[in-house]
Amino acid sequence: MKIAKLKIFTPHSSPSKSLKFLFVTIIVLFYCAGNAPTLYANIDAKKFPAFPAIQDNINFWEKIYSTYSTSQAVIHDRNDLTKIYDVITIIDYLLPGAQQLNKPLIESSKQKYSSILSRLGQGINPVTKEEHRIAALHKNASRSQLIEASESIRSQIGQKERFRQGVVRSGAYMPEIKRIFRSHNLPEELAYLPHVESSFNPEAYSKVGASGLWQFTRPTGLAYMRIDELIDERQDPIIASHAAAKFLKKNHSLLDCWALALTAYNYGTSGMMRAKRDKGSYENIFLGYREGYFKFASRNFYSEFLAALRVAKRIEQEPTLARHKPIPTTTVRLKKKASLDHISRNFKVDIKTIRELNPAIKAVAFQGRQPLPQGYQLKLPVTTRHHANQTITIKAEQKARKNRIHLRASYKNKKNISSLKAEG
Repeated sequence: MKIAKLKIFTPHSSPSKSLKFLFVTIIVLFYCAGNAPTLYANIDAKKFPAFPAIQDNINFWEKIYSTYSTSQAVIHDRNDLTKIYDVITIIDYLLPGAQQLNKPLIESSKQKYSSILSRLGQGINPVTKEEHRIAALHKNASRSQLIEASESIRSQIGQKERFRQGVVRSGAYMPEIKRIFRSHNLPEELAYLPHVESSFNPEAYSKVGASGLWQFTRPTGLAYMRIDELIDERQDPIIASHAAAKFLKKNHSLLDCWALALTAYNYGTSGMMRAKRDKGSYENIFLGYREGYFKFASRNFYSEFLAALRVAKRIEQEPTLARHKPIPTTTVRLKKKASLDHISRNFKVDIKTIRELNPAIKAVAFQGRQPLPQGYQLKLPVTTRHHANQTITIKAEQKARKNRIHLRASYKNKKNISSLKAEG
């Protein structure tokens, strides 16, 4: 969007100030007129509004996803994300063992600013340049507020490289996920939620047991997918996307607002229904709801989604970005139970390829300890389609040949019986 630089100013103001005022006025009018989607192309601002109350949080998460690297930790106030105390250099957290090595560095920085705020809260005047800077961040804060701030320090590791890798990986799944969401009459923007959940890593597994691209926990996943000792459909990006669409659609039908429906994806549907009864609107919940487990993660979830949506769409527009491509597959429904070794030989597909295309199948099947059940829909490379058809044809011919032999045998027996009867 381009805004003309009009030379309009009042007699009592400078041209630069008037232009700034004009620019702000146009932006505000543009937003209020419902034209915000032009600022972020292809994002439906009516369905996914950036509420004024969460704008600072959205800005914070945009920087986490696009500015701060995985070698930086942002030390900040957990309740006011505009208050950033420091950005420290750490070992790239994507490297093995980095978490343990970074922990003392991060804790030391958090303790440093906690001590400064604690002293300010005790009424001790700032002395050093750093203490004056922190005091300025909390200008007009009471002593009790400063003490509270000293206990509310949090660290957030940058995600720039990780997020970009997620956009690259998303190319393999995004077209089909968008198609799935359209088939459920849901907004395509929801297809970007895995950027928050897993960075489009289908092998992602959280410390609380959430699994796969959409990070379903076992209890929630069981309502929509098969999860047992042989099959865990949370691991299959496409099957899990169908489940996510159903879950989000259910949330929206109960909460009638995508901000609440998305927050419920993190916090739980029942919890958000209670929050809505208590506070009414999303903004009121964001500003004032502190019950149960509605903490930092749930409070920021919708802001993270909007930030991820914006950053991902910007990265997708880069002409040099090489995203992964969807892998063409064909689906074969097993007519009877079969081991993976048998399937591999029959369809001339190596076990590694079967594993890559069917991530829902668990180790017991690949170890040969349990066969796949009758009716299971197995994904195979499109190059195996010929083998699949050939196998089906051979079986059909064998069955037909068996039937012809049986008919001839029956016919001969009938002739013999007839001869015997005639002779008798």
